[in-house]
Amino acid sequence: MQVTKTAIADVLLLEPKVFGDERGFFFESFNERVFREATGVTLPFVQDNHSKSGYGVLRGLHYQLKQAQGKLVRVVQGAVFDVAVDIRPESPTYGKWVGEVLSADNKRQLWVPPGLAHGFLVISETAEFLYKTTDYYAPEHERCIAWNDPTLAIEWPELTIAPKLSAKDMAGSRFADAQTGR
Repeated sequence: MQVTKTAIADVLLLEPKVFGDERGFFFESFNERVFREATGVTLPFVQDNHSKSGYGVLRGLHYQLKQAQGKLVRVVQGAVFDVAVDIRPESPTYGKWVGEVLSADNKRQLWVPPGLAHGFLVISETAEFLYKTTDYYAPEHERCIAWNDPTLAIEWPELTIAPKLSAKDMAGSRFADAQTGR
């Protein structure tokens, strides 16, 4: 597995070794020992999630005040632009974001550590998104930062339509007003 640090040092881009021939391909999507050795992360994964979304669906930017979840994310069908925002008050990259295209074709994964907000935009006709989490979903602790917050100025890919948002995501708070522990 190749591990690349992003502009937020704790957010890591993971590229598995893929073995392929005329029959198809094979790769280990997760191996705890290899993951630990490559990343230094020893947190347990306790929940796996799977979502399917259509073109232009934007989910996020989500985080939990308590029971913060680390997420190992990947796409098994289609493509997304995946974003992590550092909302850890003590971090030197507080308020910074990183974005990566994750797709079924490139097989890349992104490690988003606990304490960061996370979201993604579907840039293919549909996308199936998988993520492992280090803590359980706790809706009472979930918060959302507006995807288009002017302070964060995330450079989302252009779409041919307006992003499709849930009611929760439409009501996301401004970053300056977000409950982040600061």
